[in-house]
Amino acid sequence: MKMAAPAPATPADSADGMHSTSIREKTPATTPIRVEAAVASLRARRHAVNEDWHSPLDHWSPLFVVADGVGGGALASRASRELVARLHEELAGARIDPQALRQALLDCDRAIARSIASRTTAAGAATVAICAGADASLARWLVAWVGDCRVYRLSAQSGAPVQLVTVDDTYRQLQEEPPPGGSLDDPARMVGNGAVDAPNVCEVALGDDEMLALCSDGVHKSADTGDIGRLLRGSAPLAERCRRLVEFARSNGSDDDATVLVVHRAPRRAAPLRRLVSIALLAGLAAALLWLAAERVPVTAAPYVPAANAATGEASGAAADGRTQ
Repeated sequence: MKMAAPAPATPADSADGMHSTSIREKTPATTPIRVEAAVASLRARRHAVNEDWHSPLDHWSPLFVVADGVGGGALASRASRELVARLHEELAGARIDPQALRQALLDCDRAIARSIASRTTAAGAATVAICAGADASLARWLVAWVGDCRVYRLSAQSGAPVQLVTVDDTYRQLQEEPPPGGSLDDPARMVGNGAVDAPNVCEVALGDDEMLALCSDGVHKSADTGDIGRLLRGSAPLAERCRRLVEFARSNGSDDDATVLVVHRAPRRAAPLRRLVSIALLAGLAAALLWLAAERVPVTAAPYVPAANAATGEASGAAADGRTQ
């Protein structure tokens, strides 16, 4: 039975359009895996509303989505928000596999097209990137995308390379001719305009202390893999690192809405029971070693000292001078 879709997050944009949400989530107590997620989104100064949207981070779910509205204004914003909400509704409580992801995207394509057509004759659609946990240990993730939202995999440790997992669905990549006035680097596939035929899905292994970063093009067009790795690593809270990346994209020339959502598979931590067992074993071992050490200490008898004569203070008997009777 499917659970109700989570209500879309409604963060209040500040004067410059920034909103940021962070939450640390845990898998059930039966597993030692810890996952945290954070997101930052920055509205372009030229936009009246933020046309990007993302999964709400107010509850545990192994599903994370970033959508970038296409079409401008309220239509673009509506398309991205509706796409995120519908994906969560479609996939909540369901077994998520490649076919389920593809079908959910195709269903959303038709539903969003109908939704927008019921209100206007103008076109509205969205590009999207999705990450979904594929096993109980959260070591396997399914990545799906349509358009030019991207997903990167990177280690939280410095020096490791940043891997681009997705391939943009641009006219250039698909070797298709863009419409008049369009660019070869524009997205050729979007959700909501009927252009989706076979959504992209792949599987990614995620090790301990590794991250998946979902980005709209407002981020990755102004930040290369070196920038992404440098800004998403470090000891600062994950939300702060996300904020640094979208602010860097703006300062580096981005004039589009910029969103990054990061999922971090934190290092394994021993479960409480395992820690207690380890402590008990160490205490037992220490006690055994002390007992063995005590058994091996040689025992030396103390010499006999005769009691003193109460009257004279001298030792009584033959033992006083060491003579025998």
